[in-house]
Amino acid sequence: MPGVKHKISYLNVKDLIPYVNNSRTHSDDQINQIAASINEFGFTNPILIDDKKNIVAGHGRVLAANKLDLDKVPTIELKGLTKAQIKAYVIADNQLALNAGWDLGTLKLELEHLQEVEFDIDLLGFDSGFIDNLFEFVDYSDKNKELDMDDFDDWMELKFKFSSDQYEAVKSALSKLGDSPEIALLSALGL
Repeated sequence: MPGVKHKISYLNVKDLIPYVNNSRTHSDDQINQIAASINEFGFTNPILIDDKKNIVAGHGRVLAANKLDLDKVPTIELKGLTKAQIKAYVIADNQLALNAGWDLGTLKLELEHLQEVEFDIDLLGFDSGFIDNLFEFVDYSDKNKELDMDDFDDWMELKFKFSSDQYEAVKSALSKLGDSPEIALLSALGL
């Protein structure tokens, strides 16, 4: 399949059939975000369909297109996939994107630049709490080699937000390190 060129076709939104077992959910807020993104940037990500116009990927974009009363949307027909591959791709398309992370220092710089040019960063899909926390984020990546724990007070309070998976990974890493808790924590966090 690598190297296969796909053709974009504009099809009527009403002709596209949602996948009955789509396990990805879309809140009204998210649909509004997708619609705002389409308004700002255009319909830049085609809907993936099978040969019977069943949606493989892009359910949220189709819901946003309906909200915007769009008649036609760009689609790409996936050819040569088995039914099992299509079922798997419906899941993989969503999960693989979730597996990515953010370089918070770089993200912070990009968002600051967008604010400087008065771009509406609400269009990016982050909640305001995340952005507020990000703007308070201190990037120690360039200071790692110079970070001297002797400069810290005997007592310091560090606050971090972790997912349960991240918390377990940090907890496991800390239990394996014999250094002081501060050094162990910074090591576990990659600082």
